[in-house]
Amino acid sequence: MSLYILLGFLLLAVIYSSHVDASQVKFGPLCSGNRKRGCDTKYGCGNYGASRGSRKHMGLDIVCADGATVYAPFDVKLNGKAAPYIKNNAINDGINLSGEGLCFKLFYVKPDRYTGTLKKGQKIGSLLPMQSVYPGITSHVHVQMCDKSDPTKYF
Repeated sequence: MSLYILLGFLLLAVIYSSHVDASQVKFGPLCSGNRKRGCDTKYGCGNYGASRGSRKHMGLDIVCADGATVYAPFDVKLNGKAAPYIKNNAINDGINLSGEGLCFKLFYVKPDRYTGTLKKGQKIGSLLPMQSVYPGITSHVHVQMCDKSDPTKYF
């Protein structure tokens, strides 16, 4: 009987040790770093929960220059297109990703592809021309969790 109890504890230990604790995950650099966008006079602030008129900003904006390379923040699976707008414009593209126990979207990015896997630091794609749609805004990647929770703790 005690052998079965010991085997049970060993099995639990193996299962527990293979579980990814998403609360410990930190995003690697998306562009040249992970500097959070502050506030623009005309377009508001880039923090999660910032006011957007009658709605709230449901992501975190990470500064990235128009045309810059966007990198995988950790090993990820590419899960298809994620468009931020209903109406089409020059920056209406993005990608659904998962990895490290997280599900998230990156908006304003033109991915090289929408499916497959990437290792940390590999190129996802390029930042689209934000200035053509929002002149004067601090160009950025918008990071949004699939469940629309606050991604700030991962940066």
